Amino acid sequence: MLKILPKIRRPVRCLSAVVAARNEGFAKVMQSDLLAFENFLGKDGVQKDDISNHITDWTGQFKGHGSVVLYPKSTEEVSAILAYCSRNKIAVVPQGGNTGLVGGSIPVHDEVVLSMNKINKQFSFDDTMGILQCDAGFILEELDNKLAKLGYMMPFDLGAKGSCQIGGNVATCAGGIRLIRYGSLHAHLLGLTVVLPDEQGSVLHLGSSIRKDNTSLHTPHLFLGSEGQLGVITSVTMTAVPKPRSVQSAMLGVESFKKCCEVLKLAKSSLSEVISSFEFLDADIMECLKSNLDLHPVLSKSTPFSILVETSGSNEDHDMEKMSAFLDECLSKNLILDGVLAGSSADAANMWKLRESAPLAVTRDGYVYKHDVSLPLENYYELTNVMKARCGDLAKRVVTYGHLGDGNTHLNITAGKRCEELEELMYPFLYEWVVAHGGSISAEHGIGQLKLPYSNLGKESEERLLTKKLKNIFDPNGILNPYKMI
Repeated sequence: MLKILPKIRRPVRCLSAVVAARNEGFAKVMQSDLLAFENFLGKDGVQKDDISNHITDWTGQFKGHGSVVLYPKSTEEVSAILAYCSRNKIAVVPQGGNTGLVGGSIPVHDEVVLSMNKINKQFSFDDTMGILQCDAGFILEELDNKLAKLGYMMPFDLGAKGSCQIGGNVATCAGGIRLIRYGSLHAHLLGLTVVLPDEQGSVLHLGSSIRKDNTSLHTPHLFLGSEGQLGVITSVTMTAVPKPRSVQSAMLGVESFKKCCEVLKLAKSSLSEVISSFEFLDADIMECLKSNLDLHPVLSKSTPFSILVETSGSNEDHDMEKMSAFLDECLSKNLILDGVLAGSSADAANMWKLRESAPLAVTRDGYVYKHDVSLPLENYYELTNVMKARCGDLAKRVVTYGHLGDGNTHLNITAGKRCEELEELMYPFLYEWVVAHGGSISAEHGIGQLKLPYSNLGKESEERLLTKKLKNIFDPNGILNPYKMI
């Protein structure tokens, strides 16, 4: 039975415009504080000018007012900073690659920005057990390239892989396109080094570097998806996965969403040991890609829905045979209208370019309201239809793409410019609808600032109380990443 939640009585302005008032209990950064930071880090570790790239997110929707960025080079320096800031009640925002979509790593008022950019030296890998230990500031793509030389790869892949950092990936529990095959980061995290924002700058070494360790609570997982609320991650221990020797990609055209789900069910059974991605694009995003980026479909027929299926394995002949048999079965059962199997890496790249360019394409419409939610498949595309009817002509486009294999939809609603009338139609209706239909208001991008007004939706009050108790334990002075998530 669906649990219908009461409507939340909150402002219905654009989510990014709902800004919490400054906590006057926090001190403002003074010259004496800057001198203390320079004493910890050296002058080159304290940046006061030209910090716009650290106080503005890449979407341009979140702009903070931080006055200083700190660049520690080690766990010990992070400890010194957090101890000092906790004793002096100075608010701190930990920041990785700053590629998030919910304003989680952007200062709201005058918080100090703690950049992890220079904590990227320690790297070790056990290529027998597949266990990686590395500093939190490593860029995801850099780790992937290092592992490729050893026959492995990271178990997740993100559009922001050239900029995002592994510490931030863990802090936000990043998802991406490989989750259907390798699971979430919960399946791979083994250990963390974390610095607490207490008056000692306590350094915790959590978990271990072995695959099986049931000697304690699985404490590293408290920080997985914590969005910088409990501590600052400086080192990560996790498993990597063998790099596939064979990768096959196919684009399928489907006439109904119901058949998209039937194709997914068939793919899971027919391609079970090799399926690695199952991505979804509707006709509206395909038109957006064409009109805004001049990217054309790879299928000869225009279809209401397109599915991008990828397999990863160790034997090309075997994988090609399985993929071909899968496509033949889809055709024989009338599940697809058209299908193309990539004959080369260039063909596969063209298919993936469509999916990976979707976030950019919608921004060319002018203003875009991005949504990252999870839903049971029976309601996955129903949300799109509901929002099309609700928004009407106020929206330029209502498009959907996403990770159908794990129920994560990226619903994007665009307009020529920001429109308050459109916002009033969308919020809080959209998030209430998602929760009432058994979904989650955040699938893989977190809460941050963007969804803070709605963070109670779908969560029992006892769970919210527990998170606040944990926050008080780990961050007794409340200095770490305030005005967000908790």
